[in-house]
Amino acid sequence: MPSKELQAVIDLLTSRQQASKLTIQDARAGKTIIMRNIGCDTQVDVTSVDANGVLAEWVAAPNANDNCAVLFLHGGAYILGSIESNRELAARISKSTRSRVLNIEYRLAPENPFLAAVEDATDAYRWVLDQGIDPAQIAIAGASAGGGLTVAALVSFRDSGSPMPACAVCISPWVDLECIGETMTSKASVDPMIQRDGLVGIANIYLNGPDPRTPLAAPLHVDLTGLPPTLVLVGTWETLLSDSTRLVEKAESAGVDVTLEQWDEMIHVWPIYAPVLPEGQQAIDRIGEFVRQHQNVATAAD
Repeated sequence: MPSKELQAVIDLLTSRQQASKLTIQDARAGKTIIMRNIGCDTQVDVTSVDANGVLAEWVAAPNANDNCAVLFLHGGAYILGSIESNRELAARISKSTRSRVLNIEYRLAPENPFLAAVEDATDAYRWVLDQGIDPAQIAIAGASAGGGLTVAALVSFRDSGSPMPACAVCISPWVDLECIGETMTSKASVDPMIQRDGLVGIANIYLNGPDPRTPLAAPLHVDLTGLPPTLVLVGTWETLLSDSTRLVEKAESAGVDVTLEQWDEMIHVWPIYAPVLPEGQQAIDRIGEFVRQHQNVATAAD
């Protein structure tokens, strides 16, 4: 049985009009409203920047070290999500990692389908490097589609010869655009957010023509050799659970130092509900521990 806090989140999510009946603009606005209702109370400094043409902002908690950075890629199935709707999660990640977080507004489909998001993530990372921050002090993290985008961006960094960040974090990553994982069916009755039919339609919007196994769109199908240490967090009530388990299996076979953590009875991207969900904050604390472990610098609070 879910905790009362988790049930409250589920009730909020399931009270929305079905996504199939919404326009994309309606869904984008609804996402922002939900996050406003959940709350935003972490004290941070926010500074807008142009990261090589990508709209972005530095989000810095009081304990953040200016020499440490996390590039954060939000979720939203490549069609939803924004800096505003993910600012609180970025703020909490800044506090837990003791790093500044670059929260970016990568381009969304259908206006900007694949490969736009990958290009924006790559350009933003290069901008962080141009600020003189040591790659050994940089992490990249993403949630849902942003988790898949994290992997795709890492592959792009590797293939272009850019230095790798110290580590990566994928929260409930979406890496299979065919949506054929076993848990798409077995977890359908307990996942209040993600169902296969809707997700397949969204994948087609994002792809806009290319094959759903195109590697940088669906990084389950790309060679992961050479990626940095990676933490994958996923809830056991997610239809996307098998995306995480298959991604980790592929990473392990490529020799990546990868850690999979399955959180009991948690739903898709539960850390974003940290203002009202204790397990969300616990997951963010775990992210902070992992990132600090791999950054090659003492942070401000140490």
